[in-house]
Amino acid sequence: MAMRRFYNEIKGLKVKELPDHIKPMLSVDYAKKAVQRGLDNYNAKYIQTSSVDPLLHVCFGGMIFSYLVALPEERRHLEHAKHAKEHGH
Repeated sequence: MAMRRFYNEIKGLKVKELPDHIKPMLSVDYAKKAVQRGLDNYNAKYIQTSSVDPLLHVCFGGMIFSYLVALPEERRHLEHAKHAKEHGH
């Protein structure tokens, strides 16, 4: 959705106007405001309505995070097993 809005904003601009349009979006202040808007929207949509979705977001996010943290070690184990199988150990 954000990409579509951004595309629609820059669609009518000339190439020379593009840096002046994008440069303010790359500031720390703009990023802080965007995160704050996102948190405000999340609060209004889920927290204020007493939805159970934030609990699901935390659970699924935790599972995905733990999987990604453990992934390099699992890949090392698989690579070691493959190497041992190739060399007959």
